Amino acid sequence: MNWQDDPVGEIVNLRRTKKTLQRQQAADAAKQNRVRHGRTAAERANDKRAEQRRQALLDASRRGEAGE
Repeated sequence: MNWQDDPVGEIVNLRRTKKTLQRQQAADAAKQNRVRHGRTAAERANDKRAEQRRQALLDASRRGEAGE
């Protein structure tokens, strides 16, 4: 089929096309931000365990409080 057989081109809803393009761009930006700033659940869990260990060690080595 060539352009002479179909004088009317494909009808495109420009608003829908624009919104689809914006969604795709937002998804791409979000993906880049996740790569740049994101951390995996395992990394967060590891940091939480390390902080709990550090806090436990600090509490264990703490001397008497000033109010005691």
